[in-house]
Amino acid sequence: MMFAKVVRRKGKSKSEGEKPFWISYADLMTAMMTLFLAAMAVTMVAITHKVRQVEAKEVIRAKQIKQICSNIRSQLANDGVVHVDCEDNRISFGEAGRFGHDDYHLPSAAGPALARLVPAVLEAADDPLGRKWLKQVVIEGFTDTDGSYLYNLHLSLERSEWVMCLLLDPQRNTDLSLTSQQLQRVRDLFLAGGVSFNGAKSTKDASRRVEFKLQFYGSDTDSSQAKPIFQVTATDRCMLH
Repeated sequence: MMFAKVVRRKGKSKSEGEKPFWISYADLMTAMMTLFLAAMAVTMVAITHKVRQVEAKEVIRAKQIKQICSNIRSQLANDGVVHVDCEDNRISFGEAGRFGHDDYHLPSAAGPALARLVPAVLEAADDPLGRKWLKQVVIEGFTDTDGSYLYNLHLSLERSEWVMCLLLDPQRNTDLSLTSQQLQRVRDLFLAGGVSFNGAKSTKDASRRVEFKLQFYGSDTDSSQAKPIFQVTATDRCMLH
């Protein structure tokens, strides 16, 4: 009897059968990781570029703001009363800007000092850099620490308002002579702000003072946007006495 010879093929081992699959999966993961790293690199480059652009804009802004303040200071270089600080963007008046205790009136020397300062500020505000960056000039009337907070807040507002009176009411400051156009620029640019005693100095006498704070637009602010205009229907008259 003849027996047929049966030849059986050896089956592939489990590890050999799965090997191509795992190799393909590993290649896929490697490719995905490579793409992820490439995307991250591109993103980081874009972010770094944007940050550098922002930093460059801030450097330009700071430089041009410094120039605006320097323009004001140069016009008052020989003034022995008005002091322009271009580090803090503040303008002070020394003894001419000191208030008496519980009083919102300034010494008589304040009138001539403001008459010298205001035209210089308006000129700087109306040049190209000034129109681009200078937002407003805040009048800050400081007090000492005597009395309650609300009392000093009210006194601060009166002191700021009094300085505004010296700018806008010709009867209060005969030293300052402005055209109607200049008066409108003062209304647009200057702001009376109450400060109370948040900026106290070493002595109470030195604390009772007025300062002008120059405020500027941010680098992403469009200064050309329309601003509200205060319509004047009558001559400005000070309400304080």
